[in-house]
Amino acid sequence: MSRIFVLGNAGVDVFLGMPRLPARGETLVADTVSRAPGGKGLNQAVTAARAGAEVIFAAPVGEDAEGAWLSDRLAAEPLVFVPITVDQPTDLSVVMVTPEGENCIATAGLAADRLDAESSAAFAGRCEPQDWLLLQGNLSYASTKAAMEATRGSIIFNTAPLRWTTQALIRLCHVVIANVVEAEGITGQLPEAAALTLLDRGARAAIVTLGDAGSLLAMSGRSLHLPAVPARAVDTTGAGDTLTGAIAAAVAAGFSMERALRLGQAAAAHTVTRPGAFAALPSSADLAALWQDA
Repeated sequence: MSRIFVLGNAGVDVFLGMPRLPARGETLVADTVSRAPGGKGLNQAVTAARAGAEVIFAAPVGEDAEGAWLSDRLAAEPLVFVPITVDQPTDLSVVMVTPEGENCIATAGLAADRLDAESSAAFAGRCEPQDWLLLQGNLSYASTKAAMEATRGSIIFNTAPLRWTTQALIRLCHVVIANVVEAEGITGQLPEAAALTLLDRGARAAIVTLGDAGSLLAMSGRSLHLPAVPARAVDTTGAGDTLTGAIAAAVAAGFSMERALRLGQAAAAHTVTRPGAFAALPSSADLAALWQDA
């Protein structure tokens, strides 16, 4: 089975349970405090590893307690974590959440922004031709481009978050995964046309997610609509990361793109039934059951 090299961000999410969100200038005492690993790169790497893929995950972290805590937490996951030390604090998000689910988020991504092109290229260069390189939009354009150009493997690019122009990168990708807003932002077109345009720009497969309306898969000049897997959604946070990580694991195992997307949708449907991001990721047992049923 092919390996998956994931290059992305990793951080600490601090959750404050609030009676309500504070007004401007107000100090309000939280009812509860908890923390969890976070970051799109981390969530996708963990999902792919729990799905049975051989995953090597690299992320920039600071020389601080948060970076050490992340390494300790990831040691419990079935992946290899390669921390890349940078001279910035480990990425951190503070999430204030009310009992009704209303939230307010402040985030710092200084470590992700500091990752240099040379380190990115060195990690991506470890991919063999049969391997996959999974990237997201959290790193700088220069680092992402350097990784794509250095790898010998096939590239899966999740465009979230859409922070810079992707025009020159799409042609390097085997699979591009974008939500409906990102797809329109990249192409200026509605979903089906956007998916086909991503093919025209060089991607060999394009997936546009449509929320509870399902997903579009475009390949060989044609698009296919896959309806969403029914689920009673509690919190959609992390669903896109689950879908992307599961798709990566499935294609690394040799599944077709259509089957990989169906498995990704099933995994994402499982995630939305639980609150949170990392806490809502499917377990290895959950994913094994989904794989068996698919």
